[in-house]
Amino acid sequence: YFLDKTDKYDSRDVERLQQDDKWVENYLIWRHDVVDDTLKMIDESFQWRKEYTVNDLSESVLPKWLFEIGALFLHGYDKEGYKLFWFKVKHHTRDPKQQLDKKKLVAFWLEHYAKRDHGKPLTVVFDMAETGISHIDLDFVRFIVNCFTDYYPNFLTKIVIFEMPWIMNAAFKIVKGWLGPDAISMLKFTNKSDVQEYISGEYLPPHMGGTDSFKYSYPPLVDDDFQTPLCENGPITSEDEHESKEDIDADNKEAGELNEAQNLNQKKMNSIEQISKSEETDKTEVKPKNAKKALTTFKGPLLHISPAEELHFGSKETGEKKCLIVLTNVTKNVVAFKVRTTAPEKYRVKPSNSSCEPGTSLDIIVSLHGGFAASLQDRFLIMAAEMDQSSGAGVPELTQFWKEVPRTKVMEHRLRCHVIESSKPSSLTLKDNAFNIPAKTNEDLHIQLTHLLQINKRLEEQMNRCLWFQQLSVVLSLLSVTVAAFCFYLAYAQRS
Repeated sequence: YFLDKTDKYDSRDVERLQQDDKWVENYLIWRHDVVDDTLKMIDESFQWRKEYTVNDLSESVLPKWLFEIGALFLHGYDKEGYKLFWFKVKHHTRDPKQQLDKKKLVAFWLEHYAKRDHGKPLTVVFDMAETGISHIDLDFVRFIVNCFTDYYPNFLTKIVIFEMPWIMNAAFKIVKGWLGPDAISMLKFTNKSDVQEYISGEYLPPHMGGTDSFKYSYPPLVDDDFQTPLCENGPITSEDEHESKEDIDADNKEAGELNEAQNLNQKKMNSIEQISKSEETDKTEVKPKNAKKALTTFKGPLLHISPAEELHFGSKETGEKKCLIVLTNVTKNVVAFKVRTTAPEKYRVKPSNSSCEPGTSLDIIVSLHGGFAASLQDRFLIMAAEMDQSSGAGVPELTQFWKEVPRTKVMEHRLRCHVIESSKPSSLTLKDNAFNIPAKTNEDLHIQLTHLLQINKRLEEQMNRCLWFQQLSVVLSLLSVTVAAFCFYLAYAQRS
């Protein structure tokens, strides 16, 4: 099927299709396992991807003003844990000259997120507050709809439309005509009184009845919600104001102990046999809180970061409140770094904005503030960039440095939060990670449930066809009996 059209596709997409079973499965699910329809969708989406050069879209190839106006961005999660893709309609103006760039911006965001979160579905939010007839652009809306119905399979959970003006009712009747029956069921028309059925207040701005203080700005790229600078001491409360020097010293001492234990552990974890040996040591020598120490290291061009992927916090029951991040400067220059988080109200980071000397390591303590609990949705972003030898390392110099450093010279690395629900020994947690045992996620369950519903729907259709044939057979049988009886009656009457 593809050999006849290789010139119409990007070879990278074809290669990915041959290797990524998950991608193929999403196409099949979105087309109800009908192979011909699936192939048609792949064909159309691949041609579109090449036309829009989707694999090569980046910040550098799109006009900067597109990012600055803030009409499109990713931020927050809905109540089911799906990322929110915001379209602030009031910031959009219809202009044929800019239409292609705006469409490429949509493709940039979708591709950017699909690569980072491996195609986990999105919830689209059309914020139509303060909009009117001048903001109606059906061509652009249709493009967004087509992205989810034709180009990105199984990538849409719902479309939340907030406070649609009555003047746009006619326009959205047209939009419904573009959507298939499955997509129509995903439309959710809301207002201030019922939008929290789908999105909790913590991810809704005040004009939608929420408490989210997020303010869009660019740069940096609005990515994983790392917009609010992280204060080193966390939220300013009476607890922080009365924090004693002894507490700070205790934190530093604990960080040193954790770092020392971490370095020892890294040397021991080179093989499965060594992991099993370390279990005995953990039982006697390592405290439960060391479950969060680093096992692997992300080796970036400027910094080596440990742990590589996850910070391990405990649930409210286990009470694990602190984690350690170790940064190692692998360059010959001073490296400035800063830490951002999706939940700055929850965490304290020491230090959150500093620098690291060449060839040295630095410990960062991440601690939960007050009575907050860690969440799987919480993430951390570590940003790093090389500084000139002549640059100072004080707060004013670092502030000015981050304002001037080009985006292309900034290294970024993200860490997820992992919540330990039980007091399982750390050695078991490490062993699970070493064997990379997969876990059922909400996404997997959602896909399985969707698949079961589709199978159930097909069975119902088959049963309905069977019942229809059965009823038809009964009617034909009765008709045959009636005709036969009538014939016998006529024959008997003639003989008489």
